[in-house]
Amino acid sequence: MKILRIGLTGGIASGKSTVAGLFAALEVPVIDTDQIAREVVEPGQPPLEKLVERFGAGILTPDGHLDRPKLREIVFTDPKARADLEALTHPAIGSAVQARAAAAGGPYQIVVIPLLVEKGYQKQLDRVLVVDCPEALQLQRLQARDGT
Repeated sequence: MKILRIGLTGGIASGKSTVAGLFAALEVPVIDTDQIAREVVEPGQPPLEKLVERFGAGILTPDGHLDRPKLREIVFTDPKARADLEALTHPAIGSAVQARAAAAGGPYQIVVIPLLVEKGYQKQLDRVLVVDCPEALQLQRLQARDGT
């Protein structure tokens, strides 16, 4: 039996995590690419080592973790740096998604991918579920989350 893979996407602070949590509460396998992206750049992981080779040790905190704000500063204004970041991390993320999908089983799975359409991932999925909310609510959530 083919497993139905459903991509869950939406804008920043649109409620993707809330919707994913509702599916998880129903025991539907949820694969979160943001979580995987954090895991593949943990100390000792090959993608982190490649990022340090490309961007320098200045992207690390004193304890050897990725300094996300520092890396964000670099890639936000430099399209080449952003492309390099994606080239160095996306293969590991993709492999981890495939492994988790294979292990999860079930009649269907939810794959949370924030930039699903922008990166063309919809071609790898059977359906796409878009989470949307009013812009004012997004702004309110962002301010509450980021403390601004």
